[in-house]
Amino acid sequence: MASFLAHECLRAAPWKNGGGSTTEIAISPPDAGFDDFDWRISLATIMADGPFSSFPGIDRSLMLVEGDSVQLTLDGARKVLLNAAQPMLWFPGEALVHAQVKGATTDFNVMTRRDRCRHQLEKIMAPGRLVRRSATTLLFVVGDGAVLARGGGQQFALARHDALLLDADDAPEWQLDALQRSAVLRVDLFT
Repeated sequence: MASFLAHECLRAAPWKNGGGSTTEIAISPPDAGFDDFDWRISLATIMADGPFSSFPGIDRSLMLVEGDSVQLTLDGARKVLLNAAQPMLWFPGEALVHAQVKGATTDFNVMTRRDRCRHQLEKIMAPGRLVRRSATTLLFVVGDGAVLARGGGQQFALARHDALLLDADDAPEWQLDALQRSAVLRVDLFT
């Protein structure tokens, strides 16, 4: 059964270093912590320069959803600038990552435990049709326009930063309706 995850019901947790906060959207298993999750999806607000936490054995993807840009330095050498032209980066969780920001940014973050599952993150547009390709799919509305997700006799109205978590029992095809084109992030989780 699909689960509607309203952004207004999610709570941000401040980082220990004071440089930002993280809002957990979904995690599996539901009662997991940082040491035993299979996968975790969250929003991170970066407000100051600083290091990322290390997550050995985790594959990560990060997509800029708000703010001008964030520059990431990986393992002290590789520099990547996330901005509107290049909003996404995949990297191993054990990499040493340092962020530099000019103003706050908000980033969509997907983490999967390498020996248990993998993920695919992409931006799609509504209106459009969604054909499922994994047992678990999360849809996250990035754009300002409302999106109506319909499938298998279910329907959900999603506003900006709302999410819809689809499991193996949900319909294989969904229609995403919108009065104006709206960006939606699609995360497919493979176990």
